[in-house]
Amino acid sequence: MISVPVTTSDAGRRLDHFLQASLPQFSRSRLQEWIKDGRVLVNAKAVTKTSLVLKGTEAITVEPAAPPPLHAVAEDLPVEVLYEDADVVAVNKPAGIVVHAGAGNHKGTLVNRLVHRFETLSSVGGDARPGIVHRLDKDTSGVILVAKNDAAHRALAEQFSSRTTEKIYLALVQGLVKPDADKITLKISRDPQRRVRMSAREDVGRTALTEYKVQERFAAAKCTYLRIRIGTGRTHQIRVHMSTIGHPIVGDGLYGGSTRMGLKDRFFLHAHRIRFDSPTTGERITVEAPLPDDLAAFLKSLS
Repeated sequence: MISVPVTTSDAGRRLDHFLQASLPQFSRSRLQEWIKDGRVLVNAKAVTKTSLVLKGTEAITVEPAAPPPLHAVAEDLPVEVLYEDADVVAVNKPAGIVVHAGAGNHKGTLVNRLVHRFETLSSVGGDARPGIVHRLDKDTSGVILVAKNDAAHRALAEQFSSRTTEKIYLALVQGLVKPDADKITLKISRDPQRRVRMSAREDVGRTALTEYKVQERFAAAKCTYLRIRIGTGRTHQIRVHMSTIGHPIVGDGLYGGSTRMGLKDRFFLHAHRIRFDSPTTGERITVEAPLPDDLAAFLKSLS
């Protein structure tokens, strides 16, 4: 049981918002589930209303519940295969799909689709992440590699770790970017104020490298189309790096991008190309995912 102090300054806050700020180690969705399950006591009485407004004088306790075990469940849903051999599959992930199960996301994941489509996948990542060597954000589309067996998984993971893979993205950002090409080396860490975000600074966090090259500037729309290569794979790396230099991804509201430019239900970031060495033959393999129709149409509308 966790006792959560309440002060007069908390008056007027919603219960779920208050708990999220007070207990950042738990996700908001988990806290809301606990409220609805009667695991949150306000003045020794269970409440089930997440939007309860606090008076600032309450005594609040929380009884955490263990999260449900996560595992992949086969679902007969589409998977676009871009490349396949005996060890590796490269698929084209659509925007709006999470890679694997997590808090609040158990159905329709990429992993669930993969489990249905392929007989065997690597087990290195555990029951929830069979085959998954790296990830893309939910609203990022594009090519992602999947390992069919543990040996291939370890070989690919070593390539990512040693930075011998090449990962190229296409992005539309706000503002007219200058110069024509540059690199960003700000370190990346979890934002201490908003745990769903990352932050980029020179002195705190993990090393990160993002290189960009301008493909086209749209003066009227005040946007720039970029080709981006990342030398590291930090969480939200491109999104936080571009936002930090004043050019957030179009549609990426979490990092200050406009969501009112007509791009529907996603932001403009696409994993276009990946190059890696075959775990079996050592051959250098290049896989590309074409720009999705919705992004291509949006880009054309700016011309």
